[in-house]
Amino acid sequence: MTIEYKLPDLGEDIETGDVIGVFVSPGDRVAEDQPLLEIETDKAAIEIPSPAEGIIKEVHVNEGDTIKVGQLLVTIEDGKGNGKMQELKEPGNKTAENKDEEIQKLAEKEVQNETNSDPEPKEEIKSEIEDEPLETIPEKEEPVPDLKEEMEKQIASDKKEPVSNKKAPASPSVRRLARELGVEINLVSGSGPGGRISEKDLRNYAPGKGPKSKRKEPTLEPIKINKPEPGSTADTDKWGDIERTPMSKVRRLTAERLTEAWKAPHVTQYDKADITELEKLRKEFTQEVAKAGGKLTMTSIILKVIASALKVFPQFNASVDMENGEILYKKYYNIGVAVDTDRGLLVPVIKNVNKKNITKLSVELSKLSEKARNKKISVDELQGGTFTISNLGGLGGTYFSPVLNSPQVAILGISRSLIEPVYIEGDFKPRLMLPLSLSYDHRLIDGADAVRFLRWVIEALEEPFKLPLEG
Repeated sequence: MTIEYKLPDLGEDIETGDVIGVFVSPGDRVAEDQPLLEIETDKAAIEIPSPAEGIIKEVHVNEGDTIKVGQLLVTIEDGKGNGKMQELKEPGNKTAENKDEEIQKLAEKEVQNETNSDPEPKEEIKSEIEDEPLETIPEKEEPVPDLKEEMEKQIASDKKEPVSNKKAPASPSVRRLARELGVEINLVSGSGPGGRISEKDLRNYAPGKGPKSKRKEPTLEPIKINKPEPGSTADTDKWGDIERTPMSKVRRLTAERLTEAWKAPHVTQYDKADITELEKLRKEFTQEVAKAGGKLTMTSIILKVIASALKVFPQFNASVDMENGEILYKKYYNIGVAVDTDRGLLVPVIKNVNKKNITKLSVELSKLSEKARNKKISVDELQGGTFTISNLGGLGGTYFSPVLNSPQVAILGISRSLIEPVYIEGDFKPRLMLPLSLSYDHRLIDGADAVRFLRWVIEALEEPFKLPLEG
């Protein structure tokens, strides 16, 4: 049996992906769930597993291709049958297997005898057995009309705007911008890898500029003094040599999302939490959590604190629908945690944080972070967040202003804790202080609410009994 394996549905709003690795070739035997190729989507890099055991008959995509959901990826021969490599080694078997096809061809030629005086069926049967395509013996030889027709088609296509039946490769934010500008996105040629369409492409095409402005886009690039050598990525501007490197899909998505998120009016509230006593408890229970398979970190503790704070301050667990003039309050508590990877920043989402204890959160956070760094994370594990935590304490620094993870309305930044002198009861004492940065969407959250929220979080960290008491 032959299996034509197509790209499955990858999740909400995921329509295309870039092939960043092909692991099989025609003739390879694969096991069920063995990775066939790796694609990078708007969310993450994903390995596509084999749906069944068998032998790869044909690979229909190449590294660097942009593919869409439903596109044919590979053709697999059932594992119980002989693969392509075996067929080449055993031509006798192939002849036997093709007998039914030869009989079918003979029947077709009998029908053709009624309209064709010289079909020469024997030569065609022989040709097929020798693996020569039937098209090599055309019934009529009219190369001139065919060539003319192809030339006319080519000329006609050159005069038209590039239109494709395929769905234009673009992110959801770009598609939304196209609707706002009144642009038919399938008419726009993308300047990104694989023809991917950016906001710049849309604005150049938008009414008032038109397609001609879009075609003049190269004139907007930095002035070049010398052209690069063929095959080189190096380039030159008037100050010296430069190197052009295409953005990865994750980096492009990060840029697009942050640009979209920055449209919301950001405000950042800064404060510090005294975690001296909490750090003692963390060290005391580290081994117990490690036995469960997790790592007890300040992030996993703050996950539980934030989930409780969101119940007290529901406007921080919401999103803004400006188009309809509505506020969407979320009744679930899914918190994303930013993870630094070699492909850029990914944000795995821990679902239903309010229903899990700190040990379970520690185990899940460890697993998701590892999957994100090893390119094993699934699309579903990157979606559905209502609040985000970004911890840069392991890298250093004091404060930073995190950017909202749209459509969320708040994000908490955590920096490195330091021992500082704190004036307590008439004396300075060494205390472990944790810097916190809360960025929020000022359309929904007022400054006073932000201060109350952050102070609630700080008090929960400084007085651990507050969490079970009020959370």
